[in-house]
Amino acid sequence: MTSNTDAPAAAQSTAAQSTRPRQPRRRAPAGAAVLREDVTEAIQAAVFEELAAVGYGRMSIEGIARRAGVGKTAVYRRWRSKLHLVLDLVSAVAVQGLPMPDTGSLEGDLRLLYEVTSRALRHPVAGQIIPDLQAEAARNPEIAEAMQKALREGQQSVASGIVASAVARGEVRDGIDEDLTLDLISGPLYWRAVVVRGPKLPKGYLASLARATAGALKAL
Repeated sequence: MTSNTDAPAAAQSTAAQSTRPRQPRRRAPAGAAVLREDVTEAIQAAVFEELAAVGYGRMSIEGIARRAGVGKTAVYRRWRSKLHLVLDLVSAVAVQGLPMPDTGSLEGDLRLLYEVTSRALRHPVAGQIIPDLQAEAARNPEIAEAMQKALREGQQSVASGIVASAVARGEVRDGIDEDLTLDLISGPLYWRAVVVRGPKLPKGYLASLARATAGALKAL
């Protein structure tokens, strides 16, 4: 039970607490500190669509924002310019890479790799974007470096894995030239799909290419 002598002290304590400045409540970070993932994904998709529709030269932050359904500020919070935006997305391709085939044979692995790569390269959006970025790369060293990294690293990791599996199975010798191997595996399909950009691939072309490439690798 509280005594009467304690009452004044309790009252003074309460009064002192009431006169202290109240600490402001912490607010959740806003602005650049919070970047919603769904907005970022919408902007990334809009970039690819805008590149395919108007090309890099005519692409603008305004057009990207409008296509993504966001304000320009949302884009600028993530990237300083359209160049940095495109470089970031192109570089991300190298990180994603391609699925590693595991069919049990060198020819089977190459066939699966060619089927996946061919579908990706012949997609309408890719068919518009890749040649446009190649043209820009001839004028812009930063884009050239990013594209080289994306294409080379993405293909190199898969090619190295295919060759390593073939070496383990005894299909090719250990220590073959990695650069020559990458040229043999990736060169013909990229030439046909990206440079020549001819009509639909002839029936059986990918199977023949896989068989020929496997034979070339075994001969090294």
